[in-house]
Amino acid sequence: MLLHILILVLCSFALAKPTPPQQNDFPLCYSLPGSPSYPIKQQWAALNISLDGNLISTTPLASPCHNAQPGTYNATACTALQQAWPLPQTHYTDSASIMANFFTNNSCNPFSPPGDKCDSSGFVAYSARVRGVQDIQETIAFATAHNVRLAIRNTGHDYLGKSNAPGGLAIWTHFLKEIEVIHDYRSPSGDSKREAGGYTGPAMKLGAGVQGFEARKAAAEAGYILATGNCDTIGIAGGYTQGGGHGQLTSRFGLAADQVLEWEVVLASGEVAVATPEDPEYEDLYWALSGGGGGVFGVVVSVTVKVFREVRTVAGALSFSTSCGGNEIVFRRAVDTFIARLGALLDVRGVGAWFLTRDSLSLSPVSILGGSSQDLHRVLDPVVDVLEEGNLSCSYQVQEYPTYYDSYEAMTPEYNVTDLHGGNILIPRSVLETNMDGLTSRIWEILDSGNETAISGISVNASLHETNQSPGNSVNPAWREAAISAVVVLPFTYTDWPRNLERRRQITQTLLPKLERLTPAGEGGAYLNEADPNQPDWQHVFYGDNYDRLLGIKRKYDPDGTFYALTGVGSEEWVNGDDGRLCRSDSYLSQSR
Repeated sequence: MLLHILILVLCSFALAKPTPPQQNDFPLCYSLPGSPSYPIKQQWAALNISLDGNLISTTPLASPCHNAQPGTYNATACTALQQAWPLPQTHYTDSASIMANFFTNNSCNPFSPPGDKCDSSGFVAYSARVRGVQDIQETIAFATAHNVRLAIRNTGHDYLGKSNAPGGLAIWTHFLKEIEVIHDYRSPSGDSKREAGGYTGPAMKLGAGVQGFEARKAAAEAGYILATGNCDTIGIAGGYTQGGGHGQLTSRFGLAADQVLEWEVVLASGEVAVATPEDPEYEDLYWALSGGGGGVFGVVVSVTVKVFREVRTVAGALSFSTSCGGNEIVFRRAVDTFIARLGALLDVRGVGAWFLTRDSLSLSPVSILGGSSQDLHRVLDPVVDVLEEGNLSCSYQVQEYPTYYDSYEAMTPEYNVTDLHGGNILIPRSVLETNMDGLTSRIWEILDSGNETAISGISVNASLHETNQSPGNSVNPAWREAAISAVVVLPFTYTDWPRNLERRRQITQTLLPKLERLTPAGEGGAYLNEADPNQPDWQHVFYGDNYDRLLGIKRKYDPDGTFYALTGVGSEEWVNGDDGRLCRSDSYLSQSR
């Protein structure tokens, strides 16, 4: 039996070596299933053996809703799947499904008729369920040798489809769940907490598959808190922290990227690097990974982050609407007052997550670490006063909790994040201070453009101050001046694909520009994890003045473009075809000649 396996492994790599078209010794396009250069079954089988059976061939999650293959349709299973489809756990437990169905090119839609198309063409063809560094190295080597597109995937929570690669191979890090609490971390150059960028204090080392709820629980059991998102199912080490990462701790301690002490990463070459701000060999890689976007510089195996002692927290929620016949004038006056009070919330280092439509506002949670009920009432009571004077009812709650963990558990709702059309803009504090009327009028213009339009906002104070100074990183500088991270939202439809395309155009061409024009040219920015994938000036808007340096670091550590992500650093060197094929751009080819 062992001899048979050995022969299979040796022969599989000798058979059907890929022969993609060449230009100056690099492939013009990644190969797709069915093309002559694509690996044959024996080669995939050999990779599976090297991974001890952890290579997963993709069967679309929505297959029970279709009869593309005999015997796959199951009405009961399909109904259950449709009901669970908006839930994050439906997708992060699957090896290929992503939460932004738009980027699968409608390959297998659970809500379309049973006879409609359902195949794996819009998904990765295989996923390597990696267990550590060696599995990652072998997967990268296979993809490089066979000209197969790679994707780095944990949960699939990604509004821009960065964790997908049609016809390609996913490095699935979801099961790298190791958590280590380090009570007395010492950075290589630091003997004191503020010495030369060094750090001494509590930290946690998190495997790349660790999610927010897992990290928070482990931290709480040790008496600590750490930066996570309001969506508790996101992975900490992936695009969340690598892209900046906001949450309820941001105003007190900074963004998630500001907390990073070390990155353990497998590079395109297969080399393992431990990047810290103190190590001159990889300090540039540390800088790039800490805010420059996920999935393009290497495969993160683990991240080590600062954690903080627990602190009492005040948290609250406020919601009101016109749904029960309330006065629209009063409603809008109350919303305008709420927007105007955001500056007061940021002054006390509070954070608020809110969702606004033309007839409803929901703020939940809003919190101040170390604050009191009086602090939060001073911020929000003026809004409630407007509502009471206008006889518009509301739901209003403010409560003090002994720990941040308790406040998060009690006040943070479960977010269903699957499928929406959105585009982000970071609105500077200066707009609140000098052009409040302009801001609120633009907000109402957007909301009045259609009953389905909404704005999702999180208000944080990510400016650096004495309690959250971080080593230098590549976070978009626009974050340091931002008062609101606003996402203009239109719903996704599973039954009208042309309408999805139109809604994408509407966000890019009509809705987002209304807010963008509030900021002087060249000074705006966006949160790249929630951004408009069609943003025309994405390099500057998503990365600010950091982009050129990020591109240089990308080319240093990944000169052949092994790692690609839509709107990620270096992605302008590639073009996505309608069939999912990823090819070198004309501009890149002209530079390479």
